[in-house]
This record gives sequence, structure tokens and C-alpha cells, in this order.
Amino acid sequence: MNNKKLLGKRIKELRKIKGLTQEELAEKIDIETNSLSGIESGRHFPSLPTLEKIASHLNVELKSLFEFKHLIDINKMKERIIKNIDKIPEEQIKFIYKFFEDFE
Repeated sequence: MNNKKLLGKRIKELRKIKGLTQEELAEKIDIETNSLSGIESGRHFPSLPTLEKIASHLNVELKSLFEFKHLIDINKMKERIIKNIDKIPEEQIKFIYKFFEDFE
């Protein structure tokens, strides 16, 4: 998923957490609802002033709009884990293994 789509998903996630509709947030940041929709869907990338308004009205730091590692597709997460499993230190593997013992 590209950064524009991830940013849009993150903004949508934060907007919903705050209990705001697209219309309400768009009005607060003084843009058209269809513009916010385009941002949230990843079709449009907002300007810095718009990003600052979004962050301000969602009561988050600007940088938190770009914290979207948790939005990565689950299959991509699994792929990365498998790809990097040999790089994990032994003690961490043991810790992780204890966690998975509960699933059996």
C-alpha cells in the first residue's frame, strides 16, 4: 500500500476515533467534504497547511498522522516476520515462543 493510501486510512481512523463524520471534519478544517473523501481514500495528498489543520482538529501531533505501521496488510506483516525470523536474537525467540505456547 502506498503512503498516500496509508495516510488517508490513518486520517480516517483518527477521525472515527474522535467520533466525527467527514462532513464535520471537513467543515472544521475548511475544505469540501469531497476533498476530505479524496484524502481519506488516498486519491489526493493534502497540503501541509491542511495536514496541520487535520492534526489540530483531531487533537494529535502532526507526526502521528504518519504513524501507520499498524495499517499494513496482515499478509504483509506475516511475510516480513517470516523473512526476518533468522535475525531475531535467541532470547527474543524464546520469549515469543512462550507467548505462542498458549495457543496449543
